Amino acid sequence: MKSKFLIFLGIMVMISCQNKEKPTSKNIIKTIAEDTLSKTAAGTADLSEAPPRDDKAVETIRKQLLVLLKKDLPAMTKDDRYFYYEAYDLNNDKKNEYFVGFSNPYFCGSGGCSGYILNNDGSVINSFTVTDFPFFVANTSSEKFKDLIVKSGNTLHYLKMINRKYPSNPSVQEKWKGDIPKESPVVLDIYSKKLEKYSF
Repeated sequence: MKSKFLIFLGIMVMISCQNKEKPTSKNIIKTIAEDTLSKTAAGTADLSEAPPRDDKAVETIRKQLLVLLKKDLPAMTKDDRYFYYEAYDLNNDKKNEYFVGFSNPYFCGSGGCSGYILNNDGSVINSFTVTDFPFFVANTSSEKFKDLIVKSGNTLHYLKMINRKYPSNPSVQEKWKGDIPKESPVVLDIYSKKLEKYSF
């Protein structure tokens, strides 16, 4: 009988200790949360672990599109006014260029879609027509910029920079012979990567 009482007493002590620990841990969590919120509000929180967002790139592209498409805007619906983008350093200057594409009837037809490549500051390197996405980056370069392999009209074409521009209509450029090299980076893969779309 005594041993049963001691076992019962031991269980009660353990439960009692566990119950006392829970509020303490809740208090610690609450304190940390309140501290983080106050530091975030004051602008002193360490957000180095937060995932990076490139809102600057989106804003740069948005501003440039509003200029480039100024004459088109009145004819466009709300659904026409969105873009996809992906960053890639084409000339190894440690600054990304921006590939910008569209996938709606205003910008796309039976031959493909329109798109742009912009410098890091938003200035235009190129505009494209009759282009299918994605772009493939070749392992060769012209004028310090990577060559591109682009699909247009179900055919791959090879684009080299000439006089600081890529040809704007890929369909009339040299055809790419063979398969796309496996090591070629894929850029602006709107459909497979399910890239986020942004309004402008």
